Amino acid sequence: MEKVLIAGQWREANASSSFQAANPATRELLEPQYPVSNWEDCDEALAAAASATAALRNISGAQIADFLEAYADDIEAHAEAIVDMANAETAYPKETRLAGGEMPRTTNQLRQAAAAARDGSWALPTIDTTTDIRSVYGAIGPVCVFGPNNFPLAFGSASGGDFVAAIASGNPVIAKANSSHPGTTKLFAECAQRAAVATDMPAGMVQLIYRTSHADGERLVSDARTGATGYTGSRHAGLKLKQAADLAGKPIYLELSSVNPVVILPGALAERGTEIADEFTGSCLMGTGQFCTNPGLVLLLAGETTDQFVESLASKFAEAPVGTLLSSGVEKSLASNLQVLVDAGAEMLVGNAAADEGRFCYANTLLKVTAAQFLSDSEIMQTEAFGNSSLLLIAESVDELVQVVSILEGNLTGCIYSDSTGADDDAYDVPSDDRAAEEDKHLRRAVILDVKEEPSPAARDAFEATSGKTGDAAWFDHLFKNQAARAVKAQRAITSLTDPYAGWAKIDERDFVVRERSPYKASFDLDELDTYQDFAEYVEQIAAATATSHVRASVGRAPAHFKEVIDAALGTSYARMTWADSVARVAKEYREQVLLDYECFFAYANSTAGPL
Repeated sequence: MEKVLIAGQWREANASSSFQAANPATRELLEPQYPVSNWEDCDEALAAAASATAALRNISGAQIADFLEAYADDIEAHAEAIVDMANAETAYPKETRLAGGEMPRTTNQLRQAAAAARDGSWALPTIDTTTDIRSVYGAIGPVCVFGPNNFPLAFGSASGGDFVAAIASGNPVIAKANSSHPGTTKLFAECAQRAAVATDMPAGMVQLIYRTSHADGERLVSDARTGATGYTGSRHAGLKLKQAADLAGKPIYLELSSVNPVVILPGALAERGTEIADEFTGSCLMGTGQFCTNPGLVLLLAGETTDQFVESLASKFAEAPVGTLLSSGVEKSLASNLQVLVDAGAEMLVGNAAADEGRFCYANTLLKVTAAQFLSDSEIMQTEAFGNSSLLLIAESVDELVQVVSILEGNLTGCIYSDSTGADDDAYDVPSDDRAAEEDKHLRRAVILDVKEEPSPAARDAFEATSGKTGDAAWFDHLFKNQAARAVKAQRAITSLTDPYAGWAKIDERDFVVRERSPYKASFDLDELDTYQDFAEYVEQIAAATATSHVRASVGRAPAHFKEVIDAALGTSYARMTWADSVARVAKEYREQVLLDYECFFAYANSTAGPL
């Protein structure tokens, strides 16, 4: 059984099971066997990575650059063996795809990262003299990298973009090999280890584990020692890892499924429909559709020209050679997800069948669905059928087409084909919602401005008392000479919608925040809450709404996310009670102060200044 790379040593794994890669072109299992590591391996790798993190803080960017360049050189010295192994594990063509495409891309990105590490440009050190704010990017700690199955070289866990970015910025990497090409990843790790020794890098800077249980993978990304995680792969697995990382407050960078919508308007079809059909067929079936940018959803307007286009595509898909898929897992997943689309109402035009029992493959598949069907179950209809397949959507009108586009999830790519002479221009003339006019009206109307003194935050007063470092307080005072400016900038940084009147003023050497007194605020009659359960639900809903509106990073997250974060942070029941009591006390004091402020303002407005 192959050994894992931990703490600078190739050693036997702590494993209870093993697996083998398979040759996609023959379905034959490949020797040797690779271990499925237990948590003991993950724990030791994290400990070694944590030690390497501390050592890397004292290593210059130039030395890291030396490592990356030595690594690139070593890869090129062993390129033939790497390409041979990748060909056996993926069935990708040696010359056109591996040696001619991915290999130079892999070494080039290593050398580009080396250049960034040497000159420090990635850190983007910034001194903003206007606002007196200084910033710089830095290392975050051990980075776990989960590589995809479809780019074994350029996106590999021990050679790809996530790997080189982490290393260039001074972070050690724990590489988790993709099960489709463990041998290829091992060869890269060997090159990396030789380069690390040659450039005197700390043990544990590059480590390799082939596979873990799902539970240990989630534990790995959420461990306190983990700095961040990079993952490229399936939506299901990625979101499980994200959930674990989020609950632990750990950054995770994901590239998941994508249907990459293509809109083809009638004028474009009339102008060059045959050319577009050829382009689409080539794009969709290239590499057997195993690209993250594969066009999996095509949006069309109903009509005779569209009918002819669909018929042409179906013929081209049926006649085109069937490529080889990367693994049995990809084959099974493609068949399963196609069935999901069919069960949801999609019409099968061509394909949807096994193509060759002697290799991993599936017939070129094309499906069709109406916009109404898509809109009735849009989440299911956006299921990615990763491979040589695509879903055609037929809309009855531009409005219906726009409706579909408006509910599409985020995607890696998207494009629109339209007539070069302007025949499709009317489709772009979507009726305005007068949003700009409304915003202008809002800015021109009379408003009530709320002027509120902004003191230093309580944390400022605690610096000297808790840390004993006068420098903390002095540095804070240096950065934030105006507390109101600090508060407004913070609001703009974290809120998704910022008050257009938000600003600050200095009056008699005191700092004041200026903002609009919102005309949209309304009070809720708490007397309508008859039971404790009603009150608890009300508080929970208000808390979730407040959290969602105040945090930019939370856009798109379910409100329940915040409850999970709070639950994870508080832990014990005692901590929960203490926290709840503190929130209640502050809320009560704030309410009382707001009522006093309002009474003062109301009296002033109706006497001294006259009625509003």
